[in-house]
Formats: sequence, C-alpha cells, structure tokens
Amino acid sequence: MKRKLIIAIDGPSGSGKSTVSRILAKKLDYTYLDTGAMYRAVALSAAEKNVDIDDEKSLRKLCSEIDISVDTKNGSFLISLDGKDVTEAIRSPNISLLASSISAKKIIRDTMLRLQRKIGERGGIVMEGRDIGTVVFPNADIKFYLYASAEERGKRRYTELKAKGEKVTLKHITSEIVKRDRNDSSREYAPLKPAKDAIHIDSTNNTVEEVVERLSEIIKRVGRM
Repeated sequence: MKRKLIIAIDGPSGSGKSTVSRILAKKLDYTYLDTGAMYRAVALSAAEKNVDIDDEKSLRKLCSEIDISVDTKNGSFLISLDGKDVTEAIRSPNISLLASSISAKKIIRDTMLRLQRKIGERGGIVMEGRDIGTVVFPNADIKFYLYASAEERGKRRYTELKAKGEKVTLKHITSEIVKRDRNDSSREYAPLKPAKDAIHIDSTNNTVEEVVERLSEIIKRVGRM
C-alpha cells in the first residue's frame, strides 16, 4: 500500500485555494485543512476579547487560552473556536484583514505551525494556505502555487459576499485584496511566496473543475499515486 501524500497548495486570497483543495481532498479521499481559517479564528478571538495585537504579552495569553479544532463533514470544512462553530463568522472582510495582520506575529505563527504539523504529519492531507510549501511542510510531496489576477479575485469575492446579502462594492473588495496581498507578501515571518519547487497554476480563466482536474493529472503524472 502506497504511503499517503502531503499535498501543499499555497496562494493569495481569492485564488480558489479553499474550494479547489476541498474538492481535491474529497476526490483523493484525503483530509482537507484550511490553515487560513485557523488564523481567521485567532483573529476572531482577538476581536471578541479586544486583544491588542501589538502587545506580545496579550498575544501569548491569547495563544495559551485559545482552543481551535477542525473537522470535515459531508465534504465541508468546519472550524470551531472554544467549542463554538465559527465557520461562517470568520469570513467577514474585517476578520480577513485582521487575520492578515495577526498572522504576521511570530508567536501566532509558531503556535499555529505546531498545530498544523501535528494534523498533517501522517500524510493523506491536502493542506492550503500561504506558507505550507515554504514553512509548514517544506518537504511536502507535491507543492502547488495557485494564483489569479487581483481583478478576477475581486470579482469572485464580491459575488460571494453579495450572495450572502452583504453591502459591498467591487472596487472596495478588490482594493482590500490588493492590500492583503501586500501585507501577506511583505510580512517578516513566513511571507506569502511560492516554494522554489512549487508548480504554478493560474486559475484566472479556469473553472474550479478545470483546476481540480489539472492538479489531479499532475499528481498522477509524477507517478506518486
């Protein structure tokens, strides 16, 4: 029986990582882990507790007390914070921006890194985020870097939020995405960047199904499954 793989999928916000990774994991009968959701959960906890994210002592206290758990149910990724389902609550634009800021803090990244490695060390996992192939699992069996133009990512996020009834503008959402790209790429610890051996996938003009199929073909082609 072949050893199950560790598959890393990195990329900027709105590139389709979450959807593609979730579907790919289901297709492979692997576990799916959205690491970005973990940082969003930390951001939500910080916001609810009015934690000063620039105060190291406060962040250490937050990390020592926080309880984050993940699960997959009927193909959907679920995340709980201190025993409460926050899968939807962490997806607001404000929490997204706060997550970008809080994920730049070393104490936060170190805490999440230990948890992420513990979850994925046995293999059989599709893990997505911004530093999976570079920091979390630099020896992952296969690494992908999924990206799309800022304009396309803005349209996707705008459509998603409008469908939820939120009052947003395409211009504002696209601007927020560009801002997050800048924050994620310039942070001191584990910045967003493709691993040197990552396979780059441009999803700008492709459907989710087309991207999943392309990734599946690459995994088969490298002869590891």
